[in-house]
Amino acid sequence: MDEALKLKKATYHLWTFTISKMISSLGSNVLGFGISLYILAMTGSATSFAVNMICSIIPRTLLAPIAGMMADKYSKKPIILIAQACTVLTMGGLLTYSSIFGMSVTAIYITTAIYSITSTFIGITFSSSIASLVDGERLQKATSFNQASLSVAAIGGPALGGMMYGFVSIEVFLIIHMAAYATAFLLEATMDFKLYSKKEDKSEGDKESFLQSFKEGYRYLKTKRVVSIIIWVALWINFFFAALNVGGTYVLVQLLHVNSRHIGIIEASGAVGMLVASIYFATRKQVKYPLLFSKRSILLMAISLGLMTIPLWIDFPYIGIVIFYITIFISFSVFGVFTNTPIGVMMQTEVEEEYRGRVFGILETMAMAMMPLGTMLFGVLFDKFPAQWILLGSSSFLIVITLYMLRSSVLKVAYPELAKETKSFKLTEKIQQP
Repeated sequence: MDEALKLKKATYHLWTFTISKMISSLGSNVLGFGISLYILAMTGSATSFAVNMICSIIPRTLLAPIAGMMADKYSKKPIILIAQACTVLTMGGLLTYSSIFGMSVTAIYITTAIYSITSTFIGITFSSSIASLVDGERLQKATSFNQASLSVAAIGGPALGGMMYGFVSIEVFLIIHMAAYATAFLLEATMDFKLYSKKEDKSEGDKESFLQSFKEGYRYLKTKRVVSIIIWVALWINFFFAALNVGGTYVLVQLLHVNSRHIGIIEASGAVGMLVASIYFATRKQVKYPLLFSKRSILLMAISLGLMTIPLWIDFPYIGIVIFYITIFISFSVFGVFTNTPIGVMMQTEVEEEYRGRVFGILETMAMAMMPLGTMLFGVLFDKFPAQWILLGSSSFLIVITLYMLRSSVLKVAYPELAKETKSFKLTEKIQQP
């Protein structure tokens, strides 16, 4: 294919991918928030609400490695289109059921579980496809647009979900979702997932079984020390992120007695920070040393976590508390994007295409597994110990883990040229000394 035509298609992919992800991410947030309100209205039970969350988390945790293997083993476009079509049919199934029998909590649980499965296959397959959809120079921009779509969904999802819950019936709610996911399906159907692909199709005799493919993915990961370290760092970040999720709300509501309206503004400011940081990355050149850049961002994120404790030590006026936590949530979100975007680009370039799906599947499983574990653990800790010590401890542990796992020897393995530049700088500095 002519290079100019490929670049034109890559530009088309960049925007189509962004719009499709925006629809999917916004739909997921609207659905999650709106369905939660419907469950609470139907049952008035926090347990029912929690069960629905479990129906969302468990399928993603268990099926992410399988989704990754399928993304590596089969053509990516049919996987995404079939999963997206199943999403539309799932919404249609719940709509039909509610029209005939009336809405039930069990039907919502089943819908949530199926939606979690389809979104897992779509998300992992898309993540492993980015480097095949756009050229290398636009990898960072595509990753940034992906982050931007998530932040817009985080801002607009709850607001739109709450508005739809208040003004439309559950049937209209589901019809809107069907239309949105059908639009995403049509957009994805026009994309060429092999535009920049370098993977050769295997002959029938060379194709691996699922078990062999799974084992091969883990063997490959063991040979990629830097990628393995990135996955472990991501695991610890997700674990300690639970300290913010649990502790942030606990501190604001229970200890500082912040008004619920202002808590909404504080939490929304985090999504605004994500959006601003994503736009910044979309307009700047690709980061030269992504792992080093991300290391510094994680350290700043950990420091922001520790700074959350300041109003617990020092008396602030009420408006000062609100402004302070808006600043902290924006900072935390900005540093989160500064961490995720360079690492996301690095994962696209460092992991060979034939293993990319399995690696992203392993990453998804480990990240999802740590979320409920961290949430439960920090929930217990915040009930038993002073919040400021838990937040400071979490901040300190994250700093120590980051400094150890991303130490100089690891960075030298990732970037041998960085070590040469450092030696050259030191030598020049020594020569210039009188």
